[in-house]
Amino acid sequence: MARKSETIRVAVVGACGRMGREVTKGVLSRPNLQLVAAVDVREVGKDIGEIVDGKPIGIPVSNDLVAALKESGAQVAVDFTHPSVVFENVKAMLECGVAPVVGTTGWTPDKVKVIDRLAKRKKLPAIIAPNFAIGAVLMMKFAMEAAKYFDKVEIIELHHDGKADAPSGTALRTAELILKARGKPFPEPKVKKPEVMLDGVLGGEMDGIRIHSVRLPGLVAHQEVIFGTVGQVLTIRHDSLSRESFIPGVLLAIEKVLSLPPGVVFGLENLL
Repeated sequence: MARKSETIRVAVVGACGRMGREVTKGVLSRPNLQLVAAVDVREVGKDIGEIVDGKPIGIPVSNDLVAALKESGAQVAVDFTHPSVVFENVKAMLECGVAPVVGTTGWTPDKVKVIDRLAKRKKLPAIIAPNFAIGAVLMMKFAMEAAKYFDKVEIIELHHDGKADAPSGTALRTAELILKARGKPFPEPKVKKPEVMLDGVLGGEMDGIRIHSVRLPGLVAHQEVIFGTVGQVLTIRHDSLSRESFIPGVLLAIEKVLSLPPGVVFGLENLL
């Protein structure tokens, strides 16, 4: 474990992706963090510094996660990859003795439990966060407060058209927190199951909370939580206008993860 005054050795997995590049730049900007490895299936062999900033830093992109972690001596690995590979990536990180900080979504409760057990067995902490934007965490907190006073709620989440999963991890986490805060189910809707007029609509329902997913070019990450009761509606909205909005939360997680007890911390709100 790194002490507070020590430099933390960081690997970025998915380093050549849109989020990975921002995370890499963020790590390079902090004097208390040292980038030691960049992992991706793209741009293999190229210097990650040239990819993100046009300046070589002597760290080539590797497509071998385990080798990169072992050879670099990384203490923390940040994953922004794809839901289809993140579970195996995180298992590999823990097996290598590296603490994961995970922003990739697509997690199920069963998978989180598996990672939690493995992390505890390896005596390592792990952070999995559906959203690293501080404003998004506050949006969830405000929604939890409102949940006690309104009869019904629906969530609309909007993301870029390259997002691999729907509904988003943020929307699912928001619904979970609303239900937890309310402490009881929402009343049955007047129309329990509306007639669906078109196939292919993205979204779903979680314990009475309908979630609607929008995927369009030009979007980054946006969410509205709309509460309704007799005579009034309350809308809580958060917009990430660029991927830079996530970086302060990612860096906070990197700096705090090694001080946490073994096991999974799910959600950035637990670090604030």
